[in-house]
Amino acid sequence: MSECRSFPYVISDNSEILILGSMPGIKSLEMQQYYAHPQNRFWKVMGHLCKNKSLHTLDYETRLKTLTNNGFALWDVLKYCKREGSLDTSIKNEKPNDIDKLLKQYPKIKRIVLNGNKAFMSFKKYFPKIYSTYECFILPSTSPANARFTITQLLEQWEKICLA
Repeated sequence: MSECRSFPYVISDNSEILILGSMPGIKSLEMQQYYAHPQNRFWKVMGHLCKNKSLHTLDYETRLKTLTNNGFALWDVLKYCKREGSLDTSIKNEKPNDIDKLLKQYPKIKRIVLNGNKAFMSFKKYFPKIYSTYECFILPSTSPANARFTITQLLEQWEKICLA
């Protein structure tokens, strides 16, 4: 089993929506970039929400800047875990990030979006008070493992929550 550690958060003083994943997959950990797997649809979804359809083709720093310029912040619920492969179902020995501290530092965050079931279950487990006091939404995972949702369906679901 491999040890996995999440990345630092991406945020600005103007961020209003915090998007939380569970833990970066193997490709993301190798590249040291959020959602680096070429089949992950996160950057296409965010390109739609940020009105920049080519976002997924831009360099990583530009993608992050575009997110924060549009009021989004990005992090993971989990700080550490052991996992074989990239699937969330393989996560063991998990430890959460300090989301309480982050929210105190950035009071403009009003809405929390959980990218998939594992992010939701871990968030609810470790942060029940935040879950009950903030606007929290579980959205379908952008992971390629979530083939049940087409890109069109993902865009519809994410747009309803993030652009409301």
